[in-house]
Amino acid sequence: MIRLLPILVFLSLAAISAQSQSAAARTYFTVTFDEGLSASPLDGRLLLLFAKDDGQEPRFQLADGPQTAQAFGIDLDGWKAGQPVTFDATVFGYPIESLKDVPFGEYWVQVLLHKYETFTRADGHTVKLPMDRGEGQQWNRAPGNLYSLPIRVIFNPQNPRNVAIKLSQAIPSIEPPQDSKYVKHVQIRSKLLSDFWGRDMYLGAHVLLPEGFDEHPNAKYPVAIFHGHFPSDFGGWRTEPADTSQPCEYSSRFQLDCYNRIQQQEAYDFYKTWTGPNFPRAIVIEIQHANPYYDDSYAVNSANLGPYGDAITYELIPYIEQEFRGIGEGWARFLYGGSTGGWEALAAQVFYPDEYNGCFAACPDPIDFRAYCLVNIYEDKNAYYEEGPFRRTLRPGHRDYLGNVSATLKDMNYRELVLGNYGRSGQQWDIWEAVYSPVDSNGYPQRLWDKYTGEINPEVAAYWKENYDLAYILKRDWATLGPKLKGKIHIYCGDMDNYYLNNAVYLMEDFLKETTDPHYDGEVDYGDRAEHCWNGDHSQPNAISRLRYNQMFITKWAEEVKTRAPKGADLMGWRY
Repeated sequence: MIRLLPILVFLSLAAISAQSQSAAARTYFTVTFDEGLSASPLDGRLLLLFAKDDGQEPRFQLADGPQTAQAFGIDLDGWKAGQPVTFDATVFGYPIESLKDVPFGEYWVQVLLHKYETFTRADGHTVKLPMDRGEGQQWNRAPGNLYSLPIRVIFNPQNPRNVAIKLSQAIPSIEPPQDSKYVKHVQIRSKLLSDFWGRDMYLGAHVLLPEGFDEHPNAKYPVAIFHGHFPSDFGGWRTEPADTSQPCEYSSRFQLDCYNRIQQQEAYDFYKTWTGPNFPRAIVIEIQHANPYYDDSYAVNSANLGPYGDAITYELIPYIEQEFRGIGEGWARFLYGGSTGGWEALAAQVFYPDEYNGCFAACPDPIDFRAYCLVNIYEDKNAYYEEGPFRRTLRPGHRDYLGNVSATLKDMNYRELVLGNYGRSGQQWDIWEAVYSPVDSNGYPQRLWDKYTGEINPEVAAYWKENYDLAYILKRDWATLGPKLKGKIHIYCGDMDNYYLNNAVYLMEDFLKETTDPHYDGEVDYGDRAEHCWNGDHSQPNAISRLRYNQMFITKWAEEVKTRAPKGADLMGWRY
């Protein structure tokens, strides 16, 4: 059970008089904070949350699926201690749009302020955004955010009586991970990103050193870049067997009991493989590139995020190679990852074809925008609906392996719209816009579609096509890219991916199979009835193979590199 403030608020159930306020004018909740939490005025997004489940705080229950909490959001600029902020029926909400339509009932209610910082960028725009504070751009866990303890409320939307809530808590800072024999943690100030954002900006990485690193001081190693979401520490690594004294945790996603122990055992098995004989010796890095829009940058240059692709490729990776004896040449670097990491691996290989020597992209985010999940951004007029002459059908956004739909694309975007306007939700659809879109006149990303109506902007779609549609770019530029990418592209996806990502892979495969001069000479493979994020392993269920990226792709690349390394390259010094 969560720790709850023992307050029971009863709203009168008396009939509303004829003289009562209109529904739109009613104030339902008033929120304040004391100077003890902040003496300075605050900018940010104030969120009011309702939940039925008392098993965890409402701030942890907002989701795309049917069991989501309810939320409402307000932008605040210069909010001062003691100054009341009111939530009335005009404030936009998800999944119910207005407080006046929330059903009568008993709820746990909580309020949270997601703080914004002001940036004066090199492009001349001044914007207010939530800077990452070490948590990986998670609004409900970000250090420094203010929140209230949950209170129990019997809510009647037809009664205008106000409930006063005071923010009383601040999320504490996060302790950085500690170095060990094998895992090191680095952070550098990026000049490229600092110049763009107008403040110091940093890139970090968790670095896994090879077995025998200290015993072989003259050895130099290839670098494996494992792309993905924000890692708090090096993932899937454990030097001790699974802790069987811990209570078992059930995974509803994989329908497996004790999945926490399975994960721990897989992490320990990787440690034994890594330190055992005959495993290729390499440096593995997991990059920390959380930013004001998301938990990672998508590892490419962007008008809204800045030159993250260059910063990672030309600042961070060379720094790590120098510090830990990397070979330091493009032929000795390769990329892999799943989902966001799958798109990043393929995109970095395409945009920096000479700097990397192979990518393994599992369940990548849309790599052909004709299948931007279930939207063709070039032909469809509306993202949320498939439109016919007499009806409009909502587009699905999430399914299981049997096709059961748990969220529509509209649902997913409305949740983001509550969490933050101008692309500031820190969530999936907003980061795609932040990465792929040009900058709007207000300094924020131009919308591919109207976030409320779903109407697509064809001018923005055309910009996306020329700059980030990977299938289109490969087809457009194959005469120059093809010779550099021969044998380097590997793509894997389940044919029942939860987010319909397999549709874009089919389109990419159609092009790759037809390539000539040269043929792409790579691999595209599908998992039968496999969900997100299948990665090419037909021998194991998704629940297991997703924990084995390092073992799978390092060994695979170590064999392939023999055919793609330049003459005279050191292929033996790191194979002791």
